[in-house]
Amino acid sequence: MSNLRILPWLACGILAVMAFILKFCIPGYSFSALVCCCLLGIIAFYELTRILLPHFPAAMPLLRRIFTVCLVIGLIVVGITEALIIHASFGSAEEPVDYVVVLGAKVRSDGPSVSLWDRIYAARDYLQENPHVIAVVSGGQGADEPITEAQAIYDELVRMGISPDRVWMEDKATSTWENLWFSLDLIEEKTGSRPEKLGVLSSEYHLFRASLFAKACGVEFVGVPAKTSRPSQLINHYMREVAGVWHYILLGGRYHGS
Repeated sequence: MSNLRILPWLACGILAVMAFILKFCIPGYSFSALVCCCLLGIIAFYELTRILLPHFPAAMPLLRRIFTVCLVIGLIVVGITEALIIHASFGSAEEPVDYVVVLGAKVRSDGPSVSLWDRIYAARDYLQENPHVIAVVSGGQGADEPITEAQAIYDELVRMGISPDRVWMEDKATSTWENLWFSLDLIEEKTGSRPEKLGVLSSEYHLFRASLFAKACGVEFVGVPAKTSRPSQLINHYMREVAGVWHYILLGGRYHGS
């Protein structure tokens, strides 16, 4: 029995090591590290309240019940949100549009990141299959990026044979909201009107949140998924996207009217 008591703490130790590795040794997996820390905290809470139970026989059961109820509600919310994200990830690329906004991602010193390559290849395929569509490649330049994300996408699409006339650059955006809003501004500047329907090409896990931004911009959303090539990255980003969705839901009002 005493050996079984060690198992929860052993699990905590394993989770702590995993969190450290994901945070400090593997770039781009910080959210997975946070998930490990949350699991560690849940296990530690139940073990500590079990140890303290003889000293606080009335308070500890109540505290555990309150924590459990909150945990169950949280898991239900996360599950529903994740289901919506997964449902949106299939997109609706077959719907006709005149413009598709290609959302940027990290540009490293040696070129596009894996996520950005995934979007570039998907944009190439989509534009080849839909020769009438204009692409607005969107993304500014971060402090640690050698060029703008829009420039990186533009360069690669043109190199792959897409006509430069079909690729418009929006190179100021620093967020998904700005990607869409500034791209709509650019389309209006070039054509004199804003489209009622807008295609948005991004990583599949990102499409649900992008659809919320598109709705806030007043346009009909058509999702074009870019399949994520790394399974481990896909899992990390699907988990992280839940936090991104709720960040928008709770703070979305500050974006409106920009």
